[in-house]
Amino acid sequence: MENNTQMVIGATPRHIRMHENDNVAIVANDGGLPAGTAFPDGLVLAGHVPQGHKVALRAIPAGSPIVRYNVRIGHALRDIGQGAWVEESLVGLPPARSLDDLPRPASPPAPLPPLEGHTFEGYRNEDGSVGTRNILAISTTVQCVSGVVDFAVKRIREELLPNYPNVDDVVAIEHAYGCGVAIDAPGADIPIRTLRNIAKNPNFGGRVMTVSLGCEKLQPARLFPQRSIPIQGASGPDVVCLQDSAHVGFHSMIESIMATAERHLAQLDRRRRETCPASSLVVGVQCGGSDAFSGVTANPAVGFASDLLVRAGAAVMFSEVTEVRDGIDQLTARAANEELAQAMIREMAWYDAYLQRGGVDRSANTTPGNKKGGLANIVEKAMGSIIKSGTSPITGVLSPGEKLAGKGLIYAATPASDFVCGTLQLAAGMNVHVFTTGRGTPYGLAAVPVVKVATRDDLARRWHDLMDVNAGRIATGEATIEELGWELFQFILDVASGRKKTWAEHWRLHNALALFNPAPIT
Repeated sequence: MENNTQMVIGATPRHIRMHENDNVAIVANDGGLPAGTAFPDGLVLAGHVPQGHKVALRAIPAGSPIVRYNVRIGHALRDIGQGAWVEESLVGLPPARSLDDLPRPASPPAPLPPLEGHTFEGYRNEDGSVGTRNILAISTTVQCVSGVVDFAVKRIREELLPNYPNVDDVVAIEHAYGCGVAIDAPGADIPIRTLRNIAKNPNFGGRVMTVSLGCEKLQPARLFPQRSIPIQGASGPDVVCLQDSAHVGFHSMIESIMATAERHLAQLDRRRRETCPASSLVVGVQCGGSDAFSGVTANPAVGFASDLLVRAGAAVMFSEVTEVRDGIDQLTARAANEELAQAMIREMAWYDAYLQRGGVDRSANTTPGNKKGGLANIVEKAMGSIIKSGTSPITGVLSPGEKLAGKGLIYAATPASDFVCGTLQLAAGMNVHVFTTGRGTPYGLAAVPVVKVATRDDLARRWHDLMDVNAGRIATGEATIEELGWELFQFILDVASGRKKTWAEHWRLHNALALFNPAPIT
């Protein structure tokens, strides 16, 4: 990248090139630049180029590689003159990288130097995990009960929660699953283990409460087998079944849910924050509404913070299969051992087959907003996405719905959909979420604080009460990637401690959970 960690956008025309071998750069100025604009290096625009979009630094003949991040992101579909706008229609998508003969770790990568002495105030759980919030979660076995649970949650918040000031919230783990599905089909284990592991999230304090209908395919004993999570508590049953003969009328159901919830609230209310090492954090990183600045400002800053968290002993999860698929060679080379490299290849191959069954490929990922923000295709998007994983060795690989068991940098295989990815990272044990965006999204989760990082000054200014951190300051020269990385690291500790709330928490912007269910619906 030119001027690596410090770039200036002002009246002076500016473009940003990520690597000296690149033959394109992105226009940095707000609003883009008109034809005839001359850059300080002598390049002259042949036509208008919008902000974030690519300009050819030299002539690119038809069929020749288009290079950004020192990676071939495509080939020219026709001759592109120097100074021309390299718009999406001019960029041919290269074939996906073969999963054969990928780089392997020749020797275990050297770990980064430890970062000691950093702590946060969290809620310790009996299983050794630590919550950043103290929340009563009500699991559900089937979508049929959602309306009843919503009604009960509203009353719990209004009538019971004020009596338990040490409990942050009550949330319903609602979903569109549990019946009308092929419950024993291949792939059905993914949504079931996802729901089971969400109930184990550190922010829920180890308490499991479930509302069941009674006739659904996903019975409580299957969702929570005794060897996984006991569904009978010492003080009474933790399952409320709406079809139980004891329930006479709607309000009988509501009173039963509220009585069960109050027992859980009383136990959760006894919990207090304690000083915990930063190694107890489980941070999920994700991007949505990405633009060409995502890989220039926000994601590099998140990558720097990810390295700090790993050095502090924490777990950091990055995900989104289609947004790392084109950089799989980078990831296998960073694997801590051959077994982990093979695990990443296995997850890529599984997802390739999943997409093929649906008649699509990875190119279906890129959205109209991504393209409007300057990302021509999934290869370019993937190169900017991977950067948020930092530089640490990859020490773990999770299949969809699995629960985290280690520390360090973890690849959690998930679809790239914001809501599906967030749901699966929640199941893995995430207790803080970091989400970067260039186009803007009000995304949030009820179960964990979501830190939103804007890629550009313009977005941070317009959405000043939705974005928590402005990484656009990297592009204006007000901060470096390192400085933003440290700022984000400290902000994560403050949010985890409850000293600060994210804007999504402030406005209670909570998206619904979205289960990944590759099995048939009947």
